[in-house]
Amino acid sequence: MSEQKTPHEQVASPSFTLPTLDQDFLLGDSTRGIRFMLEYMKAEEHLREWGVRTTIVAFGSARVKEDDEGKRGHWYRSAKEIGRIVSERGGALEHDAELRDNVIATGGGPGIMEAANKGAFEAGAPTIGFNITLPHEQDPNAWSTPDLTFNFHYFAMRKMHLAMRANGLVVFPGGFGTMDELFEILTLVQTGKMSPIPIVLFDREFWTNVVNLDVFVEAGTISPGDINLFHYAETAEEAWDHLVKGGILHETPRQAD
Repeated sequence: MSEQKTPHEQVASPSFTLPTLDQDFLLGDSTRGIRFMLEYMKAEEHLREWGVRTTIVAFGSARVKEDDEGKRGHWYRSAKEIGRIVSERGGALEHDAELRDNVIATGGGPGIMEAANKGAFEAGAPTIGFNITLPHEQDPNAWSTPDLTFNFHYFAMRKMHLAMRANGLVVFPGGFGTMDELFEILTLVQTGKMSPIPIVLFDREFWTNVVNLDVFVEAGTISPGDINLFHYAETAEEAWDHLVKGGILHETPRQAD
């Protein structure tokens, strides 16, 4: 009778490793959909635990610094003030029925994102940072609530989380990323995939110089009414007024699907 061999080669084979413990399998092409789902689920679980029902999203340049002079300094200070005003007046400090509304959410990084998170933090409110992994790693700023500071690999899932609870949007001057995020929300609202929300562009001069939307209307590529999907503001109080007129204090929140 032959002696039974210990199946060392079989046990050592990657195919024998439990799928949940197999790093190569979990990071492979065939499991991309699972990773995408996990990025949705992890952030969703934490947001629900904190009772975050709606957010006010602040976009803008990561390159603006607190000690910048001129307009750039004004952008930073105004973003910080908006973070404070929205948090104090919008419901983020309240925890009625275990739900919070109009919690400040940003991309989690430096610059305008840091400023808005800092304003909310100094108001004593929770505040969200949706970070993204980049070739030159983006470190989270120090002002987002630790348990609401997330890290994404997929831009698409990050943008989904930024949009799906958004009750309003304040967009400061920024670069390609800011433009991408702004036009994502504009497109969702324009096409009816997202309920109308107040969209505020901070610093009319910057935005009208960078994007001449009237050319879209003249060319017939957007409708004349699409120009009314957003408003301009020069101060934090003016931005807040547009948010309130847009209905952010309504009892029934408007969320993207």
